[in-house]
Amino acid sequence: MDRLNRSLLPALHVPGLEIGPRQEYPVRVMQFGEGNFLRAFIDWMIDKSNEAGKFNGMVQLVQPLPQGTADLINEQDGLYTLILRGMENGSPAEYKRVITCVKGCLKTATEWNKVVECACLPTLELVFSNTTEAGIEYRPELYTPGEAQSTFPAKVTSLLYERFKAGRKGLVFVPCELIDRNGQKLKECILRYAANWKLGDGFTAYVENDCAFLNTLVDRIVAGYPRAEAEAYCKKLGYEDKLLDCGEIFHLFVIEGDEKYRSAIPFAEAGLNLVWTANQTPYRSRKVRFLNGGHTSSVLAAYLAGFDFVDRMTADPLFGRYLRTALFEEVFPTVQLPDDEKRAFAESIIDRFLNPFANHQLISISLNSISKWQVRVLPSLLDYRAAAGKLPKVLTFSLAALLAFYRGTEGADGKWAGQRDKGAYPISDDADKIKFINECYKELDADGDYAKFVRSILARTDFWGQDLNAVPGLPDAVAADLAAIRNNGAAAAVKQLLEA
Repeated sequence: MDRLNRSLLPALHVPGLEIGPRQEYPVRVMQFGEGNFLRAFIDWMIDKSNEAGKFNGMVQLVQPLPQGTADLINEQDGLYTLILRGMENGSPAEYKRVITCVKGCLKTATEWNKVVECACLPTLELVFSNTTEAGIEYRPELYTPGEAQSTFPAKVTSLLYERFKAGRKGLVFVPCELIDRNGQKLKECILRYAANWKLGDGFTAYVENDCAFLNTLVDRIVAGYPRAEAEAYCKKLGYEDKLLDCGEIFHLFVIEGDEKYRSAIPFAEAGLNLVWTANQTPYRSRKVRFLNGGHTSSVLAAYLAGFDFVDRMTADPLFGRYLRTALFEEVFPTVQLPDDEKRAFAESIIDRFLNPFANHQLISISLNSISKWQVRVLPSLLDYRAAAGKLPKVLTFSLAALLAFYRGTEGADGKWAGQRDKGAYPISDDADKIKFINECYKELDADGDYAKFVRSILARTDFWGQDLNAVPGLPDAVAADLAAIRNNGAAAAVKQLLEA
């Protein structure tokens, strides 16, 4: 079977398969992050906008980490098949499309000079990114011209400085990381690096006046590579595609910023669900707390109990009740919107989680759960505690499930793995965070003091943004929940929690 690449396109005549525009456009977009989400969301939108004649640009992907899928992307000339599946008007629907707007993928670790060249292209206008919730943060580091910086904002600062020196126009930054005021925070990081590296007042003015930093909110559930179905899909398509990407049909992109940039991002004009607003806070609060908070508060406990997919977790009587309790009883009162609107959105979340075609793996959602829990769950927990005078039992339990999930061992390759009844599983997060938790586990295994264990971890302000031991009752509740999980198993602990 032939591998998908551009030379194969003329021969592709597969019923039901859409193929994006085949012409080569100038590179208008640099995208930091080559993962499943951006390819199923931003790149799909650009491809559809090219088809509608509204954008006419290519995307240069950039792999910001040493590991990634750059080689696979380049082997396929930037092409991949996106499969969107879900229910429409009560019936199953599926759309298959070869995305053609990706130019290829550069590696910051080994191709920095090429990344700089791309950053200085006169045709470049937009920079999209998705480097996880932990990606947009300032960490002091020395300026290293000629080679890649360490953090994402430092990389961007270095590239933007090269563009400034080349006399090119400013860029519009559209970060898709799921943190509040993501564009503003990226700008703040860049300005701090510029000041510390003494890049000059001219460059600072360029960042402030010639560049734009838009705040965004993204919404589409993306399951990624359909490992169990890949072979069957490729057989139907008639070609091999190692970058198959699956997501739901629903999509929403909210941008907070000056509408003068609409012409640079004409997704709404191409018929896509993009909302420009002067205040994205209500959209963000609703989405992050219900959708993302629903994921993060439920998937780790369900995974430890033996579940692998979101739809099966949601359909299960016990864990379906667990999820609904979190959404309708604990998150619901913390979102400041009309009750009817909140209820309708929460019900839509249940429907999306039940999507039988999504194949959304719990283990994929577990990536960087500490920063995700801080952003997605902690605000609801704190607001509920302040309003009700008591802790929300499911959201509290979810923190204990996180700590249980992070119990693991470090392999010779430096990667961490946990253990459940079904076997080993990867723990993917900052290695220092995982190592600290497991150092605490050594003490717990020695003395059995759950309260001390939990307090040591809750005290880490770099994990949670604050000392969580200051939340009344939280350390003791998490300690009791963790003991129940470890002694009785996650499913029994959840059953006991809901029946209490």
